[in-house]
Amino acid sequence: MNNSPITITEAIERIRPADVDAMRRAEMRQLSLTKPPGSLGRLEEVSIRLAGIFGVDQPRIRDKAVIVAAGDHGVVAQGVTGYPQEVTAQMVMNFLGGGAAISVMCRRLGVRQVIVDAGVAADLPSHPELRSLKIGRGTWDISQGPAMSLGQAELCVEAGVNLAVEAIESGADLIATGDMGIGNTTASSAITAAVTGRSSEETTGEGTGRTPEELQYKVAVVRRALEVNSPDASVGLDLLSKVGGFEIGVLTGVVLGTAMMRRAVVVDGFISGAAALVADVLCPTARDYMIASHVSAERGHRAALSHMDLTPLLDLGMRLGEGTGAVLALSIVEVAAACLSEMATFGEAGVSDREQDST
Repeated sequence: MNNSPITITEAIERIRPADVDAMRRAEMRQLSLTKPPGSLGRLEEVSIRLAGIFGVDQPRIRDKAVIVAAGDHGVVAQGVTGYPQEVTAQMVMNFLGGGAAISVMCRRLGVRQVIVDAGVAADLPSHPELRSLKIGRGTWDISQGPAMSLGQAELCVEAGVNLAVEAIESGADLIATGDMGIGNTTASSAITAAVTGRSSEETTGEGTGRTPEELQYKVAVVRRALEVNSPDASVGLDLLSKVGGFEIGVLTGVVLGTAMMRRAVVVDGFISGAAALVADVLCPTARDYMIASHVSAERGHRAALSHMDLTPLLDLGMRLGEGTGAVLALSIVEVAAACLSEMATFGEAGVSDREQDST
């Protein structure tokens, strides 16, 4: 097991591009399996990507985990959400009690939950399954100034790196990202606008359910946050500290840590997408290790995925967060790896391959 914490700089230095040779060998193996070429569609594409991520032509999945980071946001003081801030802490307890959607999915699909208090604005009771980081008691109001200090941003990301390393060293080969935080779609909208160059209108959605008038107000708050803070979209920690969130920072680190360990990170929806954008700014090579699980109904998510050239596996109209879309997609990713690694080739099965065109 890893004993000394890995710094952000160390993680970035250790991230290498996907293994092109392994991908080439996997592609050749796909052509020899007992099926018509391309008949498994995107499963074949995913399996070849996994080969590049793992550095072997027959990747095998031992275990799956979702890291769900929770944090509060000071911008809720501006009335950008219909739910009170206390819901963040209440939902963390719901995760731990097994009553949330993500909890149900994890039980059904055999996925290990890692629940993290990145910066909830309440004291949570100790629980054996809760990882308490408590980097702050919620961020500051991004419409008035920076979300957090640069030091806190560094702590978030480093913690996420090490959480990913710990999960992988414990046997997880697929890491899903999940979030909880009332107000976090506002921060994610600001991050997405800053990185993609889109307007706040293009990146801001209804979140927990805004009327058209309330949505326009939320757009104005996002615009004000960008004007007040002027985040440098080319500097990941500046971006995170000015308009991010504690849970977004932790998930940024999870992406980097998973990439450093040469494992696949299955990115959930809008908030996870914003974290992936920050990770992409910090280390563009980390994109090689990202698999987009689904496209959120939140409009800014499409902008984030397009910017990173990621094509989602699912489109179910979901916008819950918690890692729900990512956990659903884990099974698809796992099956893609299994088909590549465990299917017989034509030669092994004694099945005649397609006839070659002699013309």
